[in-house]
Amino acid sequence: MAEVVIDDENARRHRRRQLIEWGIVILAAFIAAAVLRATVVQAFSIPSVSMEETLLVGDRVLVNKQNRDANVGDIVVFHRPPGQEAATIKDLIKRVVAVEGDRVEARDGQLMVNGEFVDEPYLASGTRTEMDRAYDLKRGEVFVMGDNRGQSADSRVFGPIKKSSIIGHAYFRVWPIGRFGGI
Repeated sequence: MAEVVIDDENARRHRRRQLIEWGIVILAAFIAAAVLRATVVQAFSIPSVSMEETLLVGDRVLVNKQNRDANVGDIVVFHRPPGQEAATIKDLIKRVVAVEGDRVEARDGQLMVNGEFVDEPYLASGTRTEMDRAYDLKRGEVFVMGDNRGQSADSRVFGPIKKSSIIGHAYFRVWPIGRFGGI
């Protein structure tokens, strides 16, 4: 009879140790995920039609937070510019069309950078780019626009953004599964 009590006690200790170990593993996984999200990669949901057809409402994209530089053609997530507050959408996603030192304008419904028309194969056929004025970008500024030009509040509305406001580069669509892949 004494042997059964000892085996039962060992089994309880073993189960308790396993529960503690699993608890530590789960806690470590949550901490690692939080650190990765804060510093390396984060998923963002597309809240509006401003980037259609490249990105659709409800698409979920991964954003590389280590790369905060900006080159023409990059799709970036950035903090909403001051004075452009919205209750529900804190961060915006747009395409970089010009960088510091560039002059950006539109002529005859087409984007021009430094006096040359820009080929934009990501725009839907017939898309027109309209701007009220030209912008000369200062050091540390980029000009961003949505791919759905008629439905995008972008640098044409709020002006160039500071590179320091960029959270990171969108590089991979993870949802929906049917659109899974690089951007």
